[in-house]
Amino acid sequence: MVEIASETVLRMADDASVQHVGDGAVVLLARSGQLYTCNETTEAFLDKVNGTRSLDQIVVLMSDEFEIDKATLDQDMAELAAELMAEGILAGPGA
Repeated sequence: MVEIASETVLRMADDASVQHVGDGAVVLLARSGQLYTCNETTEAFLDKVNGTRSLDQIVVLMSDEFEIDKATLDQDMAELAAELMAEGILAGPGA
């Protein structure tokens, strides 16, 4: 799995779309037809991915929203971002 640096700017993949449903969200990858369900944390993370924010900026926003220490979130959100990138849901700025 790719390691994502804190300064990496993240964006949704071109064929990925998020739909909010109940207490979570689903992500559809149009090219493959894959459908992923997201928990509240992943939904909050994806809501903050806009193509201009770095991973570190997203972690700061999430630590404020969930009232969790940033240091606690750093590694978890880096791992989540790497998983989402490996699945094709996220893309780097130049991808």
